[in-house]
Amino acid sequence: MSPIVVDAVLTLLVLGTVELMVYVADDPGGRPATPLAYALGALLALPVPLHRSRPMTSLLLASLLMTVYYASGAPGFSPIWVLGVPLFSAVLAGYMRWSLGITCFFFGYGYFAVINRGSTPVAALAIFIQQWVLVAVVILLAEVVRSRRALAAETRERLRMAAEEKEREAARRAAEERVRIARDLHDTVAHGMATITVQSGAALRKLADRPADDPVRAAVAAIRASSKESLAQLRAALGLLRGDEAGPAAPGLGRLPSLVDAVRSAGQPVEVEVSGTAVPLDAATDEAAFRILQESLTNVLRHAGDAATARITIDYSGSGVRVEIADDGPGDAQGHSADPSGGGHGLVGMRERAESLGGTLTAAPEPGGGFRVVAVLPAAPAGSAESTGGVLQGE
Repeated sequence: MSPIVVDAVLTLLVLGTVELMVYVADDPGGRPATPLAYALGALLALPVPLHRSRPMTSLLLASLLMTVYYASGAPGFSPIWVLGVPLFSAVLAGYMRWSLGITCFFFGYGYFAVINRGSTPVAALAIFIQQWVLVAVVILLAEVVRSRRALAAETRERLRMAAEEKEREAARRAAEERVRIARDLHDTVAHGMATITVQSGAALRKLADRPADDPVRAAVAAIRASSKESLAQLRAALGLLRGDEAGPAAPGLGRLPSLVDAVRSAGQPVEVEVSGTAVPLDAATDEAAFRILQESLTNVLRHAGDAATARITIDYSGSGVRVEIADDGPGDAQGHSADPSGGGHGLVGMRERAESLGGTLTAAPEPGGGFRVVAVLPAAPAGSAESTGGVLQGE
């Protein structure tokens, strides 16, 4: 039920109870219930709507109105009917001392007022004892509710702190795992790539007396360039794993010409065709397209054979960018043609890249031999057009 409705019902209950108490008041002084008494009694319900938002104000206002009512000579009745709701909310808000002080004042004043009007102390005690018990119940009930709310708040805070601590611990473990992975990669892959770079450089120096168009010298130069570039990217990625602020610059389709040149230098013929109107791609899509091309060309180098020709088609005519890599190598010579979904992690990684962006990737051997990889990626616009522009300018 809405708090507004609850407060309205409480106000009407207090108003009706006070007016009834004024009507049936058994006052030893014989004071009659005048219209003024009924009017003042109606005012005693005014503090009730304030008990939720301003509990102490509600209790003080009720006390003031009760004082005015008693001073007017109106028939007396127990103040619990007026102070009950503000008293409960004040204790619930933590104003225990004020609540006890105000309640003791009014009930003490009423007790001695009844004795002053001719009742004996025992008779006055009999009149007030039930009301005192009711006051004690209201105060205890409010204190119990306050304690339970405090306990619930403390429990929520502890749970929140525990969740934060768990998140911090998970982040710490993830950071330690990243550092371990970076260290292992540095000790194995990065060391191997650095060795390839150094050895290929030494080989180039040995081949310095050969002509510039010598295929062996060109192949060694391509190996050295490719290893240097891969080593730079690996070191940048290792820095990101270790928590460095500057992450690696993600490659995109703008670097396709250099990739194609490297593959051609290795003796593998490559043809590139771009159709449709090139549009700028977001960084994630641009990198995914380049990585798919890179992995596919690597597979061609490994499995298709030197006589095979790799054909790259980039199509922007649809709602996304379509990247196709096909070769005409012998099917039985390709290790990945027999089982596109198994073997190494290359095809799996390409498919995961495409699907993470909402795209698709298919990879299968051709009926007449060769292998084809087709990736369709969403062409989400981005602010940089260099990536696709590089493809058009390079080819």
